[in-house]
Order: sequence, then C-alpha cells, then structure tokens
Amino acid sequence: MNECIIWHNPRCAKSRAGLKYLLDRGIEPRIVKYLDEPPSEETLGALLGMLGISARGLMRTKEPLYRELGLKEIDDEKLLIAAMAEHPKLIERSVVIYGNRAVIARPAEAVEKLLN
Repeated sequence: MNECIIWHNPRCAKSRAGLKYLLDRGIEPRIVKYLDEPPSEETLGALLGMLGISARGLMRTKEPLYRELGLKEIDDEKLLIAAMAEHPKLIERSVVIYGNRAVIARPAEAVEKLLN
C-alpha cells in the first residue's frame, strides 16, 4: 500500500481543507509541516517531477517574499528551487503525495486524481 503524505501548514485554510478531504475519506496521511521541516532542494526537485510542473508552478507568486526576492525575473529552475528550500513559505499548499505521484490540493478535490 502506498503511503499518503501531505505537506501541511495548519495556519492555512486551503491546507486544512486538503487534510480534511483526506481524513473524510478515511485516509490518515503522514503530515509534514514543511514550514518547520523545510524540504531539501533534492526533495523539491523530485516533487516537481512527480507533479510534472516547473518550479514556478509550485511557488506562491503572490507571496510578498516572492517579490522581495525578485523571483519573477529569475528563469533558472535551480535558483527557484533553492529559494523554496531556503524559504519554504514560498511553496504552494497543500501538496499531497501518494506513491510516486503528487498534486497541489487546490482545490482539495484535486486529491481525487491520486486516489483513482
């Protein structure tokens, strides 16, 4: 059986909705509070592969820190990944990983893609 993992920020309503969606379906995910346990650049790279998106697709581009760091002007994937590893607040939430696949659970119903 595949393990279900959620990168969770308990202060975020969207993240809480993603967790609730899993729990309502009887799925007890391993909860990773990614702000407390920031992922490494390697982990982020692997996650992007599972998601099938670029680094910018995983970033919270409306986060003030995104503008402060001037990330809009950066096109280098490695630099964007490094920024997320150093500043996990930039990572979109919540992320649900199931086996070797992942989704950004916005909306929470996006998790269904993994469960089917």
